[in-house]
Amino acid sequence: MTVFSTALIPLLPLGAFIVILFFGKWLKEKSAWIAILASAASCAVSFQAIGQVIKGTTINQNMTWLIVNQIPLEFGITIDPLAAMMLFVVTFIGSLIIIYSVGYMHGDPRYPRFFAYLSLFMFSMLGLVLSSTLVQIYLFWELVGLCSYFLIGFWFEKKSASDAGRKAFITNRIGDIGFFLGIVTFFYATGTVRFADIHPEFIHSFVGAYGHTPLLTLSALFLFCGAVGKSAQFPLHVWLPDAMEGPTPVSALIHAATMVAAGVYLVARLFPLFQAIPEISQIVAVIGTATALMAAFFALTQMDIKKVLAYSTISQLGYMMAALGVGGMTAGAFHLMTHAFFKALLFLGAGSVIHGSGVQDMREMGGLRKSMPVTFWTFVIATVAISGIPPFAGFWSKDEILVSAFGSHRIIFWLLVFTALMTSFYMFRLLFLTFFGKTRGHHHAHESPLVMTLPLVVLAIGSAVMGLPGSPWLDHWFQNFLAHHPEEIHVNPFVVTISIATSVAGFIIAFFFYITHTNLPRRLAQKWQLTYAASQNKLWIDELYQLTFIRWFKQIAKLAFQFDAAVIDRGVNEVGFKTILVSRIKNWIDQYIVDGLVNLTGWIARSTSAFLRLVQTGYIHNYLFFLLLGVLIIAFTVFNT
Repeated sequence: MTVFSTALIPLLPLGAFIVILFFGKWLKEKSAWIAILASAASCAVSFQAIGQVIKGTTINQNMTWLIVNQIPLEFGITIDPLAAMMLFVVTFIGSLIIIYSVGYMHGDPRYPRFFAYLSLFMFSMLGLVLSSTLVQIYLFWELVGLCSYFLIGFWFEKKSASDAGRKAFITNRIGDIGFFLGIVTFFYATGTVRFADIHPEFIHSFVGAYGHTPLLTLSALFLFCGAVGKSAQFPLHVWLPDAMEGPTPVSALIHAATMVAAGVYLVARLFPLFQAIPEISQIVAVIGTATALMAAFFALTQMDIKKVLAYSTISQLGYMMAALGVGGMTAGAFHLMTHAFFKALLFLGAGSVIHGSGVQDMREMGGLRKSMPVTFWTFVIATVAISGIPPFAGFWSKDEILVSAFGSHRIIFWLLVFTALMTSFYMFRLLFLTFFGKTRGHHHAHESPLVMTLPLVVLAIGSAVMGLPGSPWLDHWFQNFLAHHPEEIHVNPFVVTISIATSVAGFIIAFFFYITHTNLPRRLAQKWQLTYAASQNKLWIDELYQLTFIRWFKQIAKLAFQFDAAVIDRGVNEVGFKTILVSRIKNWIDQYIVDGLVNLTGWIARSTSAFLRLVQTGYIHNYLFFLLLGVLIIAFTVFNT
């Protein structure tokens, strides 16, 4: 492919953003079709590039941006198997979500602006995926964060939405500071920021020559901080549930399929670096496992349908991080792709439920499978897929992660197994509370329009079959494609059995609780009040942050304001007052002394000249008179002396 054709992948959505931004007022609802056409065209060009990568061609096009210490910093486009996988996810699923948004956002007063933001986000995310250096990815990384702020707070007239946008922006900036420091320290330690240089041979040769230098270890830790913030890992996970205040297509696009996956993509892109430093890999594995377990525990008791999916997203991202930490790079990347399909489907299905019923609380739902059949059956497929029931997509990727953990760290393996059990339980709990039983609310639900249900059907097909490229039936084609070489991947019967058993057990427990014995959850909640409250209140982590870090920063800000007002501003004002006083004194001196002397001199000259003008008559006899008078005075003076 030419430079121009590959550059079209991100530039087409950027063009749509510019057109809608300047002409959206006149385009109105046609703005959506410009965004759809740009996204679909970008998807078509991406498929062409992906086809070349599948044939074994890595696309790498760079240009020098600037030179630092005789080292060129490049901007360019890199499309290797990992980038090709992300291109597929972003462009294909992104296009479906934009199509879905046509129906979901119909009638919104800021309809064109929404699609402008979606197009800008697509440009930013594609620029991130195609980046060839750490510096370039950081620029698009920040632009993605800005777009998420716009989209989460899109309904900014709601205080909860504006607060959520601000919370997401600030929390991500904390991780991004670490990311920036990681880029700087890595460049200082190795002299490169090119992804093409961060391969196993380079890292091993560097470590072999210099050892595990503290600077290299510190750079890897800082780089991981960026992934922690973007992919909502503990302890920076708190922004993602609140981000559900944005429109549901935003939740599906940004917080299920693309943006939150950027952190996992970064760790996968830097996988040789993390693998060369075991201490950092262990940190990645531990944080990923803790995040997966914690978020699954929170999802058990949530009643907001989007909050359940939000904590599910955090848990699944933790699953991916854990896989990368234990050495399962292809397993983590594979789960990223399959998860994008069924989680986007779950969010869009939840949006369809909200659109059709008008409620978001599952306690007001129930019995929707009859009035919303398409949404119901696609939701069933997504639930089965995320629960890890074969042969759907989630089973194959989850099984690969468990195999990687089983061969690396048994404690992490069993914690991930327990997480899988909770995942199956809370997802079937969501399904049963929403679509089964009697209607508990006062709504009259209806199926969503075709423009919303068609993307659901396409994503449901993907959720069913996207795991097959990683299955033994196709000789683990995806893993071998991603790893650049054939891998020895063996099916572990014990792990497969445990995986299926946990998924089925979660379904059975949820069925028992919410279909056959519907009073049992309430009785258990009363019996285990502390555990139930801990799950429902998310271990009070937000409250802890409010009482500690946020409170401390507010106090620091208050003290800084007081210091600014009492010291800095007072000092500045005092200087101003003294300057005014001195200038007034100088003005008096200038006006009455300097100007007075000048004016006095002028008055004397003017008065003298006025007198002298009296004798300058122009008559000769007057001058002869004064001459005679002068002579007489001189003679009188002479004769009297």
